[in-house]
Amino acid sequence: MATPNSKPDLLRGLLIVAAVMWVFSPVFYGQWLMDDDFYLTANALMGDPARLWKIWFAPGHLIEYYPLEETVQTLQWRLWGADDMLGYHLTNVILHAIGALLVWRLLAKFGLRFAWLGGFLFAVHPVMVESVAWIAELKNVLSLPPFLLAMCFWIDYEENRRPRDYLLALGFFLLAMLCKISMALFPLIIILYTWWKRGRIDWSDAVATIPFWLVSVPLSLLSIFAGDWFRQSHLQAIDSPSIGGFFSHLALAGLSLSFYLWKCLWPVGFLPIYPKWTVDPPALAQFLPWPVFGALFCWSWACRKTWGRHALLGLGFFVINLLPFIGLNSVSYMSFSWVMDHFLYLPMIGVVGLIIAGLEKIEAACPVPVRSGLAISTAIILGLLALGSHLYAKLFVSQETLWTYTVQRNPGAYLAHNNLGNTLFAKGRVDAAIEQYREALKINPRMVEAYTNLGLAFSVQGNKEEAIRQYQLALQVNPHFALAHFNLANTLLNLGRTQEAVIHYQEFLKINPGNAEARDQLAKLQGRQPSSSP
Repeated sequence: MATPNSKPDLLRGLLIVAAVMWVFSPVFYGQWLMDDDFYLTANALMGDPARLWKIWFAPGHLIEYYPLEETVQTLQWRLWGADDMLGYHLTNVILHAIGALLVWRLLAKFGLRFAWLGGFLFAVHPVMVESVAWIAELKNVLSLPPFLLAMCFWIDYEENRRPRDYLLALGFFLLAMLCKISMALFPLIIILYTWWKRGRIDWSDAVATIPFWLVSVPLSLLSIFAGDWFRQSHLQAIDSPSIGGFFSHLALAGLSLSFYLWKCLWPVGFLPIYPKWTVDPPALAQFLPWPVFGALFCWSWACRKTWGRHALLGLGFFVINLLPFIGLNSVSYMSFSWVMDHFLYLPMIGVVGLIIAGLEKIEAACPVPVRSGLAISTAIILGLLALGSHLYAKLFVSQETLWTYTVQRNPGAYLAHNNLGNTLFAKGRVDAAIEQYREALKINPRMVEAYTNLGLAFSVQGNKEEAIRQYQLALQVNPHFALAHFNLANTLLNLGRTQEAVIHYQEFLKINPGNAEARDQLAKLQGRQPSSSP
């Protein structure tokens, strides 16, 4: 184990924190982005006096069961509301800095002399920007510190077998699970660590993980069921992307793993929404990653008594934590992109560990005069990574900046076109917004949000009939899309078509029964209508 030196370590820690603050300084006053409205600004539960009770003890009121993360969001909302953005961004940035320091601590427990450089690399790598700059990804930055503490205490338990360390590992894992479901594979990670440490896995090792599975499995199932209950209560259909059959999923998984690993090692060209590959049917070349990974595994296994053991640990950590996000199962976000940067927030640590271990091997093999050059080269690379992250973070200051950048580099990103249209519409640039909505629908003719937004834009222009047609097209795709019913009802009422408006207010209230505006409007209309009794 590396022996800590308090003064240099304090300076290194301050350097990591300062780097984090500089890298993410552009987003301190950034706007709400992506689905921040769903989780915060347009979330009716934020104003509910019983919110804290519901998020802990009534799963299904939100689309996920992340009660600890949602409790922090509630406290943030009560402190800063919808207008003071600094508090939300500082929370994410500070949590990221804490996570980077804990990455350093974790790597130091593996005896890495340059462990602090691992913390720095994690802190400034451009793939981290999405998780830190996007307010709704609080779940990522909040779940990482307890996960890393759980891992650290598990390592301590393996060293000295103190029950206190075991219980602390279990407790911190529970906290991580209450923040985000993707922490669920932690029991596999500690089994992998046990193999790395002793070269074997005994029955007692598997038994020791049982309490962790008893936390992981029920909370995972509860979060999955909570999402289903939420959709049922809001009459929302699950947006299941069409991936294809078994071989399409297999090809997608290999391509996704390759993509994520490449982004860790060659950190350029980042996007909020990446172009999708065609995997239905898959091309033969799309299976190429699997024999490459297989050969790498066999080589590492053959060399497991030396460097291969460390490679299997780092890459195993990377792959295990990415398993839910590589396309083995269909997830709603895959309707617009197969891969997203924020899924790398935890898995990246495995790659960071391997990079630092490799750097130490190179440094040890270099002649003393060459080592200063290696140190300078490392500093330059880390500086370039920090600069790249800083420049990328500048794009997250506003919706218009982010989505303009995205559609320029990925013209097929229909969600980005729709979001850019919303931003332009909010600024009164209705014609430009209509152009973006039309582009989104050209790419994805089943995007109900774009039809509804287009309808609203036509309504603002005074073209009520065209607005009605767009709302009807949205409802043909999804008859339970609440906003289309509400906007259609308002437009019909404006044209004096009262009975039709009543029908759509009623449909809207079936989906959102607590909406006071729709209830009041419906009550007024029903009070005006003649009785149907003879």
